[in-house]
Amino acid sequence: MTADIAVVGGRGKTGRAVIEAVRARGSSARPLGRAELREAAPTLRGVSAIYIIAPNMHLDEAGFVRNILAAVREAGVSRVVYHSVAAPYLPEMPHHMGKAEAEALVRASGVEWTILQPCAYIQNFVPQLSGPEPALVVPYDPDRTFGLVDLADVAEVAAIALLGSPPPDPSTDGESLVGASIELGGPAQVSVRDVARVAESVLGRGVPVRRISSQEWAAGAGAVFEARERDWLLRMFAYYDRLGLPCGAVGARAVLGRPPRSVAEVLRRELG
Repeated sequence: MTADIAVVGGRGKTGRAVIEAVRARGSSARPLGRAELREAAPTLRGVSAIYIIAPNMHLDEAGFVRNILAAVREAGVSRVVYHSVAAPYLPEMPHHMGKAEAEALVRASGVEWTILQPCAYIQNFVPQLSGPEPALVVPYDPDRTFGLVDLADVAEVAAIALLGSPPPDPSTDGESLVGASIELGGPAQVSVRDVARVAESVLGRGVPVRRISSQEWAAGAGAVFEARERDWLLRMFAYYDRLGLPCGAVGARAVLGRPPRSVAEVLRRELG
């Protein structure tokens, strides 16, 4: 195996997918969590590239990324790929703004960088569809549209950016992604109701869609979060309720050399 890749946040679902995609391309990858980051610079020596995923809803994502970038420079890591979000500059959503600030730090880091800006994952809906009574329950308008993307596609783009190895389309290569900010959406703008319709076809049964109030969500699923995170999520849902989160497919298509996978393809794989 070649090219030792470090993945900050590599034990979460995104990090695990990125590690799998890197290993599938014949290179080594290892996760870095809180324990490893206590002495980040020594841990990163010998690493050729790093993928940075901040903890979800981090209070100070810019500070988190700043500390990692300092260790990256000290250790001599040559390439950084930062996991941002589609539409990072949205003052209505504090966690998006944290990623916008972190993007600025990555751009000024002095090392080769690529920024990935994925939309929400199609896989986020799979837990609600996997039980004995599948249904989609959301605290926002289920008819607003999103550029939902396959996590596996995001991971494949990440691996290409980290390794500089050629994707299936020989007209582009990983080196051309240096200095690029790439929005990653699926092949179509889809709503929660669209996801339910596809799930009905895949599962062969009805999948009801129900909208709940923000108060009901906060008292139910949202009760597990601490107050600040719950407030940030409620702000996100309020934005989704007004505008959804459209996100285009051109970035994923250009890097992968193929269309990104559709909701139907992903649900057939995840639920089949």
